[in-house]
Parts: sequence; C-alpha cells; structure tokens
Amino acid sequence: MSIADPSLLRLAAEHAIAHLEAVAARPAGARASVTELRAALSGPLPARGVPGPQVIDELVRDADPGLVASPGPRYFGFVTGGALPAALAADWLAAAWDQNAFSAVSSPAAAAVEEVAAEWLKELLGLPGGASVGLVTGAQMANVTALAAARHRVLEAVGWDVADRGLVGAPPVSVIVGAEAHVTVLRALRLLGFGTGTVTEVPVDGQGRMRADALARALAGEGPAIVCAQAGNVNTGACDPLDDIVTAARARGAWVHVDGAFGLWAAASPPLAPLVAGADAAHSWATDAHKWLNVPYDCGVVAVADPAAHHAAMALTAAYLTRAGEGERSNSDWAPEASRRARGFAVYAALRALGRDGVADLVDRCCALARRMAAALGADPALTVLNDVVLNQVLVQVGDAAVTDAAVAAVQRDGTCWLAGTHWQGRPAIRISISNWATTEADVERAAAAIGAAVRSAFAQ
Repeated sequence: MSIADPSLLRLAAEHAIAHLEAVAARPAGARASVTELRAALSGPLPARGVPGPQVIDELVRDADPGLVASPGPRYFGFVTGGALPAALAADWLAAAWDQNAFSAVSSPAAAAVEEVAAEWLKELLGLPGGASVGLVTGAQMANVTALAAARHRVLEAVGWDVADRGLVGAPPVSVIVGAEAHVTVLRALRLLGFGTGTVTEVPVDGQGRMRADALARALAGEGPAIVCAQAGNVNTGACDPLDDIVTAARARGAWVHVDGAFGLWAAASPPLAPLVAGADAAHSWATDAHKWLNVPYDCGVVAVADPAAHHAAMALTAAYLTRAGEGERSNSDWAPEASRRARGFAVYAALRALGRDGVADLVDRCCALARRMAAALGADPALTVLNDVVLNQVLVQVGDAAVTDAAVAAVQRDGTCWLAGTHWQGRPAIRISISNWATTEADVERAAAAIGAAVRSAFAQ
C-alpha cells in the first residue's frame, strides 16, 4: 500500500505548471482583496473531510485571484527573486521527501546537501573558508543569528557569559548602525535585548552609505562594541564603504556584521565585487537565497567567521536528542530553528544548475536591466531618477506625495508590472527592484512604458 496519492499529486502539479506557464501574461498584482478572498475561502470547518481532489481544485479556484505574479518577469516589488526551474523542482522534492533537516540523525541527506551548499556559498560570496553557515528563513533570522553570535563573543571578551547569565547586569554593549540600517537589523537587535533607543546611528551620504569618518567618531570609547554595516541599501542599492568600516572597527576591537540581504551577491560578479570590497574581513554576514539566488521563498543564509561563537549562541542539547557522529553536521547548531524543512536541496540545485558563471551572469544581467530601466524612465521629463544605479534598485521621483501615490496605484491597477512607493530622505518615490532570472529587456521596456503612462495619468488627475 502506498502512502502517496499519485493522482492527487499529479493534479497539484498540473495546477502549478499551468500557473507558471501563464504567470508572465497575468496581471502582476492580485485581482482580489483580502476581504473578497476571505469570503471565498471561509466557512464552517467541515465535520467530515472533503475529498482531496475537491480540496485542491477549490483551493486553486478561490486563492488564484489573490496570487501576485511574483514568479513572473515584471514583479519589481520588495527585492523579490523568481524561482529557478531547478530550484523549484528540488523544492517540490524537498516537500515530498518531508525531511526534518534538524541534524544528520534526522536526515543525513539534508545535512550533507546543506554542508556542500554552504561551501559553495562561501566560495561564491568570497567569505572565509573556515566560516560556519546556517540556512534560515530569511535575512531577518540571519541577522538575529549573526548578532547573537556577536553578542556572545563581545561579552565573553570582557568576562561575561551571556548564555549563562543573560543580559541583566551585563557590561553595556555599544551597537552602531548606519542611519539607513534595514528594519530587520533593528528588529534583530530588539529581539536580542538591545533596545533601539540605545543604538548609535551614524550619518549616511546622499546614497545611503554609512560615512566612515562619522563611524570613527562613534567608535570612540571602550568596552564591547558591534558595528552593523550594509551591503545593498533597500532603496538605492548602495553599499557601505565596508573596507574602511572593517578597518576602523577592528582597530577598536569591535565586531562587524554585514547585512547583505541582496547586495552581498555583488561579490559573485567580478565587475561588481569592488562594491563589497572588505566584506570578507567582517565577522558575520546575512543574505537571502530567495532574493538573488532565485530559490523559492523561505531561505536565508547566515555565515560567521567565528564558528565557536556561532555554535555557542545557537546549539541546543537534550537527553532525547541523538547527536550526529563526529564530523557530521547538525543543521540546528547553526540556526535558531530545530525542526524545519530541508532548504538546502533548493539551494544546492540552484547553485549546481547555474554554476559560478551562471550566478555572476544572473547578477550582472539584473543590474544591466536596472540601468536600462533607469535610462528609459529618466528620459521622461515627468520622472527623475534619484539614485546612482549601482546594483538592481531604481529609485524614481514623480512629484509630490499625492501624485506619487496616484502613480503607484495606477501602475498596480494596470497590472503590466508591480512596484510600490517608498520615502527616500524625506521625498516620496517609486522603488523598482529587478531580481528575477526571467526578466528580459522586453519586459523592462514594456514596464517602463506602463509606468510612464501611469505617471501621466496621475498628473492629469
């Protein structure tokens, strides 16, 4: 007797394939509101189970209007990558295999594939070969994990065991961030007991890069310190001067963490690698695989140059947990989660399918498309490109806040592409992020025309 229902799995696969084959042609945004979707999906919990094929067919029918075309080539919101075919296929297998990626005991395959993928990631991103790596849900938990390791090590250096004694009564830790630090860094600090009111903000330049001269002043003093730098400003794509930051921080004895959710991938591209020069000399790094590596969502990467600090911050033991053998990986030693899905299969498949040159080409191509988008939009007299397009982000000013909001709404209604508004240094703006392997020059030209038309409509109103 099989525990699988092949017909049901084939039905789900048929629905998934049909969605992906049509995703480039469907509106880029959702076609129904949450209220409408709730009405379609809700109802009393059935007393008796509904047949599986009916459940799947009706789920697809009722959820479809609320799906955004994020796998499609013209979804430019939130630095969202698509899903490479090999990564998606491996992720489907991961769901079917249903491995608990906790350790080599719970799944030797999940442990081994994650270990291999970790080595490849370090090579691609130019990180130290001895660094430890964990796969987490995203850059949010990668930041939490890295900063937990930082907290452990800088307090241990002044004689305080935070794992045993907690933070009450601990020596104060100076935490320094740029004024454009991403919100996930600030939330990570809150979760770790560093109130945001105690964090020192360093001024940034016109592109959002931390000013190294101002950092040097902020580092004055003594005691444990952590500096959070950034590779890839979420609005402009600009990268902090990491070489100068690391040099100044190391001279002070401070730990340097690099939040590189998407910008750290510049290291994989020879022409773009200078943007993140010095990153390899930091102490910890956070990035996303579900952004520029284009694996399905729920996959971030944390790396720490000090594996002992990383392990001390994350490892857990219990009498009932059978430990892996000597030299065998326990994935849970490097991430906050215990039980979790086997994210490593999709990462492994993406890296193997692309290879080093393919990853570099993916990054370079997205950046070239961003420059093409900026050129097309900048040629419109109603639009002003606000940023130096160094990576995959394009920041555009339309007019006042009301016109910007109207333009964004018009673009979203049109459905040719999807983007969102933001505020940049006090000015309303439109943010465009190109991160999908499937995006082409034709997609950029089509989207730019739609954006221009929406802006003219907003002005007319």
